[in-house]
Parts: sequence; C-alpha cells; structure tokens
Amino acid sequence: MGNYVKKHNMVVKNEKAMKTISNIIKNVGRLKVSSGRKKVKNMPDIVLTRIDNRLIHGQVATQWTSSVGANLLLVANDAVASDAMRQSLMKMACPAQAQTRFFTIEKTCAIINKASASQHIAIICETPEDVLALVEGGVPIKSVNIGNMHMSEGKRQVATSVAVDDTDVAAFKRLQELGVELYIQRTPSIAKEDINKLFK
Repeated sequence: MGNYVKKHNMVVKNEKAMKTISNIIKNVGRLKVSSGRKKVKNMPDIVLTRIDNRLIHGQVATQWTSSVGANLLLVANDAVASDAMRQSLMKMACPAQAQTRFFTIEKTCAIINKASASQHIAIICETPEDVLALVEGGVPIKSVNIGNMHMSEGKRQVATSVAVDDTDVAAFKRLQELGVELYIQRTPSIAKEDINKLFK
C-alpha cells in the first residue's frame, strides 16, 4: 500500500511538472509573437520621390501632385528646413488639397515610418546625394523621378532638363545598386527619357 501511494504521488508530481513546462513553453511562444509584432514598422505610402532644383513649384504642385494622388509634399532639405522665407514661397505654390512639411534629411529618416496610412507622400529633394542619404538612412524609396537638375559650373547636360557632374553620377549608380529604379521625366504628360543618358 505504501509503495502504491508513493508511485501515485510521483505520477501526480510528474503531471504537475509537465503542465508547468507546457505553460512555460506557451508563454515563451506568446512572448516571441508579441516581440515580433512590436518590431514591425509602419510602411509609409510614398507615392513619389522627385529630384528637383526648385523643390516645390508649378510642375510639382499642379501636375505631379494630382498625377500621383499626393496629399503631403515633404521637402527633405537641410537648408530649407531652417529657411522660413523659402518655406513660405513654396507653401504659396502648394495646392489646397496637399499639406507641406520641411524636414532635414536626418529628421525625415527618423520620422517617415510614423506617417499615417492616410498620408500619401511626395518627397522632393534637391540633389541625388540627398535621396541617397534618405535611402541609406532607411527611407523605403523604391523609385526616383529625376525632374529638374539645372546646368551649373562643372555639370554637363545629359537630358532635356538634367545636368550632372561626377558626384551626381556616383550617387545615381549607388541608388541603382541599392535596387532603386531611376527615371527621367520632367512632367507626367511627357515621355520618359533614356536613363542611360545619365551615365554617358
């Protein structure tokens, strides 16, 4: 009888131990799932990324904004982010249905994944180097519209409204290496130009 009681107690203890282990495994699984969920970032709806020396102006405000359905024009430029006068002039060109933001490159990288699902964002940059900094900073840019890059000292004209120097070309090549699609197109109503012009 004594042996039976001992065996019975051992069985009960083993069953309790197995239940405890089972509960621990379940809780660990839940923690892993919960932890994984916390790491998921919001994907901003970037409907356009454009390189344009003039940033926000008529072509961007009236044609590109409506063409891509943007309701937020985000100028990513270190100088403009602290220049109230330039910001005011650009806001005047902005269509009524779109909001504007003027952020540094660093702030854009830090804040872009906090965008709400209702924000359809057009990012406008002045140079390919700025776009490259955004991509390397984690901004999920898939394609870049090369619009206006005006002629200046040291640059060569390669397309209708695009002039580049070696630094620009190096940035474009790096963007392609990172899987970013590039296309030259001044306005939505005209055809894209041969992207290989950039590298000749």
